[in-house]
Amino acid sequence: MSSELAKHPETKPQWWKEAIFYQIYPASFKDSNNDGWGDINGIRSKLSYLKSLGITAVWISPFYDSPQKDMGYDIRDYDKVWPTYGTNDEIFQLINEAHKLDIKIVVDLVINHCSDEHKWFEESRASLNNPKRDWFYWRKPKGYTKEGKPIAPNNWRSCFGGSAWQYDERTKEFYLHLFAVGQPDLNWENPVCRAAVFEDSMGFWLRNGVDGFRIDTAFLYSKDTTFPDAPVTNPKDDFQDPGNLVSNGPRIHEFHKLMNHFMLSQIDDKRTIMTVGEVGHAGNDARLSYTSAKSHELSEIFTFKHTDIGTSEKFRYNLAPFTLKDWKLAVADSFRWINGTDSWSTIYFENHDQARSVSRFTDDSPESRVPAAKMLASLQICMTGTMYVYQGQELGCINLKNTPLKDYEDVEVRTNYKVISEKFGKDSQEVKEFAKAVAVMSRDHARTPYPWSSKGPNAGFNDSAKPWFKVNEAYKDGINEEDEEKDPKSVLNFWRKAIKTRKENKNILVYGYNFEFYELDNNKIFAFTKEYDDQKLFAIFNFTKEDVSFQFPDSKKYTLFFGTHDNADGSVTTLKPWEGRLYHVE
Repeated sequence: MSSELAKHPETKPQWWKEAIFYQIYPASFKDSNNDGWGDINGIRSKLSYLKSLGITAVWISPFYDSPQKDMGYDIRDYDKVWPTYGTNDEIFQLINEAHKLDIKIVVDLVINHCSDEHKWFEESRASLNNPKRDWFYWRKPKGYTKEGKPIAPNNWRSCFGGSAWQYDERTKEFYLHLFAVGQPDLNWENPVCRAAVFEDSMGFWLRNGVDGFRIDTAFLYSKDTTFPDAPVTNPKDDFQDPGNLVSNGPRIHEFHKLMNHFMLSQIDDKRTIMTVGEVGHAGNDARLSYTSAKSHELSEIFTFKHTDIGTSEKFRYNLAPFTLKDWKLAVADSFRWINGTDSWSTIYFENHDQARSVSRFTDDSPESRVPAAKMLASLQICMTGTMYVYQGQELGCINLKNTPLKDYEDVEVRTNYKVISEKFGKDSQEVKEFAKAVAVMSRDHARTPYPWSSKGPNAGFNDSAKPWFKVNEAYKDGINEEDEEKDPKSVLNFWRKAIKTRKENKNILVYGYNFEFYELDNNKIFAFTKEYDDQKLFAIFNFTKEDVSFQFPDSKKYTLFFGTHDNADGSVTTLKPWEGRLYHVE
């Protein structure tokens, strides 16, 4: 090892650092039995497609038994597949078939909360003295209104709108739910509860062959259990974001160490388990604590700065202006903090909680969509960290268009719309602004059924049954797997080349360090350099629909080795609209 590499422990190879992850949202991927819902067998039927794309690991969003009040993130039984999706035997078969193709399987771990139909919560709410009462956060009313209505214990706001507390008439107390009413928060302070969570949600699946977990809301388990009021940051709302009162709390690192220890105790083979935690916003000290190899907590984390760009910190559905410079800084924030450490990071532009990246960060018009999607792919493959591709991203899928609020399925949209319209009126300016933001930001844009072809009423998602959610009509305009498969210049076939390039140049692309912006203030181009041992990369991307001229950083030799435009002359210092180029620097 060179002296330069020795300064960068983050470059120590691991399968999960180099993996090309593909996230599957089971409801929307492929319906194999024509009941309107995607399913496990639908995923199995497309493993060869994922292999041909270059995917080496798959993250499957929740497929567990659930009343589906939040699309499976409200789990009724951690050890059982939701019957609409299939059976336990079918998911075990999926894991085995994926492994034969050298594809790892990572599943979602949703353990900040469960469903209010889970047997644990049903027992907990049965009486004040039930043994499982303390497995959830129950609190007495803060008081009563003049009309005798119970007042919530504090002013915390649910992430989906309204109070984070729900009153239970049976026992005359409130329970905490940081998300939907049907998602009561588990009390991690209770060791018996923790042990049950570990066994049911982790042990069972590890013993049945999964290669790791994407850990939902991994920053929320340690809360301020004195439950003080949150500061008023949004005076228009009756309830306030609890922020640091629930995020990255005092015992969070202890809890993750316990989880890691438990996971290792459940495997008796040589596979290396990986975990990726959804952490969102955290200071660098917390990020390093979560991911340091010495900490034995998480392998890597997802942060939100770059996907939250363009929204208000006060409320996701308040749009805020941003510049390319703002986004560049936010993207780099995903990984710059690991430089010279033993930590690791991720790079993603889309997931089940985000709108489509082509629509959000570039231009999804018919003349720009294809080159813009290719440019984003070229940018993503040269970022340091584990790369995640979300289903349909490889096709250049776009947001829904001209969709009224009533047609959105997401509980986040529906709950917030109810709160805002009841407070301000259905025709209010507040509702109009909310609708504008939903058209840009809604999670539903990424949750539409996957467009497998241009044929049939449902884009090949299934034969004929009405899908659980509307199909994006863009499949008729060539944004579908079948048509793109046949077109050598499609976004899909470009992604294949891009993934192959990342693998072939993994040292500089995956592990590259000492990232430095080039012309950071330039709001037309995104350009940077990074290094690996004696290698150096110069990457440049045109974020406009115009030709843009640039200069190389110095007089060294720049050799173009990958780009969005075929037969580009690497010595020409003018970028075409949405063009991206990767250079070796000698």
